[in-house]
Amino acid sequence: MKITISENPLSLGEVAGRFAANLIRETINKNGQANIILATGTSQFETLNQLIKEDIDWSKVVMFHLDEYIGLPISEPASFRKYLKERFLAKVKPLKEVYLIDGETDPKEEISKLKSSILARPIDVALVGIGENGHLAFNDPPADFDTEEPYLIVDLDEKCRNQQFGEGWFTSLEEVPKQAISMSVKQIMKSKHIICSVPDERKAQAVKDSLEQSVSNLFPASILQQHTNCSFYLDKASASLLSSVVEEKEA
Repeated sequence: MKITISENPLSLGEVAGRFAANLIRETINKNGQANIILATGTSQFETLNQLIKEDIDWSKVVMFHLDEYIGLPISEPASFRKYLKERFLAKVKPLKEVYLIDGETDPKEEISKLKSSILARPIDVALVGIGENGHLAFNDPPADFDTEEPYLIVDLDEKCRNQQFGEGWFTSLEEVPKQAISMSVKQIMKSKHIICSVPDERKAQAVKDSLEQSVSNLFPASILQQHTNCSFYLDKASASLLSSVVEEKEA
């Protein structure tokens, strides 16, 4: 596990984006294509901004994304499909394949479709974040660490929903959907490389729990401790509660 603590959120995203780009290029050179997972939310703004600046042959990249609200139209500002289309896909050359989660269709049918697609394309690089409640994707505590299903229907807890409201994606808590389709914890962990970008002081307790608590589904992102190629990118605020338990820190 590698932990990089940057001076400010902007440099956090720049460094994470450059590292992701290098891994994608290396994978393309080795395998002829790269299969990636992209996350959304405010924690990914600068990482994606850097990624779109990089010299990558996107025609050799297959992209999946982590999660999507059930029943939320793509026209809504909080739609993760909308986020990725506007903030990423519209700003790079066309990808080889794109698999966005459609939360407006039948969830079980969508999960079945996504399952066949992702199982045929082992993930090389996954970009993820951590929620204020420690969730990984939308796997809120207590997360399901055991399911082998690559995607599942999840219930969103109150802390998760409050985070989405607090970040300004919705005008009221009542508007935040109560369910989502999420990539499972085991599916994320199957990725060859995981890059976890977590800025902001409001994530500090979740970062501490994820890195210093014993691995537990009560702290879903703590499972990342068990991944051999996971890199955390933090800023001083999100790392502010960490102690000497942290194994490695880079300026």
